[in-house]
Amino acid sequence: MNIEKVIGVDIGGSHITAGLVDLHSNVLDKDSLVRRKVNSSGSSAAIIDEWKEGISSVTHGTGANIKIGIAMPGPFDYPKGISWIKEQGKYDSLYGLPVKELLAKALGMDLADIHFENDAACFLQGEVAAGAAKAAGRAIGLTLGTGLGSSRYHGVFAEDAALWCSPFQESIVEEYVSTRWFVNTYYKKTGKHIKEVRELTSKEENKEVAKEIFKEFGENLALFLKKFIQKEHPEVIVLGGNITKAEALFVPVIQQELASSGLNTLIKITELGEQAALIGAACSWQNSQSTF
Repeated sequence: MNIEKVIGVDIGGSHITAGLVDLHSNVLDKDSLVRRKVNSSGSSAAIIDEWKEGISSVTHGTGANIKIGIAMPGPFDYPKGISWIKEQGKYDSLYGLPVKELLAKALGMDLADIHFENDAACFLQGEVAAGAAKAAGRAIGLTLGTGLGSSRYHGVFAEDAALWCSPFQESIVEEYVSTRWFVNTYYKKTGKHIKEVRELTSKEENKEVAKEIFKEFGENLALFLKKFIQKEHPEVIVLGGNITKAEALFVPVIQQELASSGLNTLIKITELGEQAALIGAACSWQNSQSTF
């Protein structure tokens, strides 16, 4: 099947982003890019309708013979298109529903024209196809933000490593490398509240405490990465997510900690940003066809 362009879609907790991806060059057509807000606490019908409107806007409703690859957070049955997201503050109304079937019906498409894939895997696949991990035979991807996304690439197609719940210190690793860890740690050190990591880095009054907190964050991430690297033997580690905007405060810490254990794996920040998931999602549709 000679399909040149696929709509890549990224489903976030409060938005949908979509755009046309050229599968020959793995380049996103920026003129086609659409980003719309989604009320992820709404009814299932409302959510599906908002997704449909976002996707339809990419081709202005004239997407004859178009195919769609969708980067979707888990837990989710990706082959069957059933959502198992529950009690995460998003998409509860989709729990247990045949999301792929509902979306296909809303768009007037065949089920075979839509493929869902894990969002962390799509992020890394996008970077492998056209970004920071291009030409790498083995790679690790981490997305750092509200939660921890982890993925690995072994030369075929990236896959979700699902390491967010790995035992770590007194809990699981996500509790030590996510936004809520920053919020909690800042409160413990200052008695003050912040909602987002950028509040820690944008205010001059937080300059010194930010260095201290990010140093601890870097040490936590390095400790987690040591086992991941030893298992996967990656040529490169690609970091994405909002927290990477403060890379200067923690990446050198990670590199120093890893080097002390004899690990010198190259660490890169995403080159594609939010485009990575869109390109990876489009590639996932193509990859799903080769498995048949």
